[in-house]
Amino acid sequence: MKKMRIVYLVAGLLTGLSVTPFALADVKIGFVTTLTGPSGALGQDQYDGFMLAVEKAGGKLGGQKVIVLKEDDQLKPDVGVQIVGKFIEKDKVDIIAGPTFSNVMMAISKPVVDANMLLVSTNAGPSELAGKSCSANLFFPGYQNDVQAQVLASYSMKKGYKKIYLMAPNYQSGRDQVAGFKRTLTDGKVIGETFTQLGQPDYSAELLQVQAAAPDAVFAFYPGGMGVNFIKQYRQAGLMGKLPLLTVSTVDGINLPALKDTALGTIAGAPWGPDFDNPVNKEFVKAFTEKYKRVPSQYAAQAYDAALLIGSALASTGGSTDRNALRAALKKADYVGVRGKKIPFGNNNFPIQDLFVFEVAKDASGTVSLKTIDMPLKNFKDDYAAQCPLS
Repeated sequence: MKKMRIVYLVAGLLTGLSVTPFALADVKIGFVTTLTGPSGALGQDQYDGFMLAVEKAGGKLGGQKVIVLKEDDQLKPDVGVQIVGKFIEKDKVDIIAGPTFSNVMMAISKPVVDANMLLVSTNAGPSELAGKSCSANLFFPGYQNDVQAQVLASYSMKKGYKKIYLMAPNYQSGRDQVAGFKRTLTDGKVIGETFTQLGQPDYSAELLQVQAAAPDAVFAFYPGGMGVNFIKQYRQAGLMGKLPLLTVSTVDGINLPALKDTALGTIAGAPWGPDFDNPVNKEFVKAFTEKYKRVPSQYAAQAYDAALLIGSALASTGGSTDRNALRAALKKADYVGVRGKKIPFGNNNFPIQDLFVFEVAKDASGTVSLKTIDMPLKNFKDDYAAQCPLS
């Protein structure tokens, strides 16, 4: 094949014809996320957001044609590890995107790093990978788990809530959220905390404990289908509107279409909202809503940004997937995403960004959505970066 290419090149030169450089091979991206079960909607939204960016660029990222291979980790860490092994050994991908849940991220991070593969997270941001186990090969354009809880702890102090009750599922991200809230709450105290089973559908017993504790506010982290059940039961218990509810990943574009008015008044903390008034976000929300007939969630927005990050890196390398060049280009984070400005990475490859508070309210069209009401943390860098040995 090399001899044939040389012959064609020489022939072109001899005949005076211009010769186009040989095209680079298509970039392969392995996309691993949770697509089945009660939490499957979270992964689907990420995939839809990622692919929207690819489609808008004509099947390319950074001017380079990409092939996206999608796999379902089923919210099982061991399945995630198997998928990553297949991506690396059999499919020969150039980069991996995903996953949804932090327990899967913790499982796949080691084989990714051991293989010197590059990974761009579309959601999960566990504390350990932000601190002592950080890696130059892992990039997290969305957020570090703790920070969304931290912005709500800051907000709760601003509101004067003195007694807080905490609730979350018992897995990596749930524990991170609770730890972040507790670490930030310097004016006030936690009077109770409950860790429930991941995927638990019934919270009636736990809500009775909340009522008995008589807090000033409740903090809850229940993503996906768990959030639908929790919010409905919170209102059925007569707590909505009486006991302020501060949430992370519990009310968003995934479950608000099912919850509708049931969720009105719920407070949420996040780095992004669908009402952000900037050109990139407006175009993203409009395109996503038109294509999928629903308001995008944060999961979709983060995956969209992950695709833009990969595109910016490929544009910088001229389409080359040389590992060192691509790693350096990803680190630059030279793109403007849905948050309306360039978001730099800290030394641990987690973003330094503004964090917002939202209220579930009806927008101008009457759709139940998230309305920005505050920005307690500006240019915030996660607390684990100091433990990361990367410079």
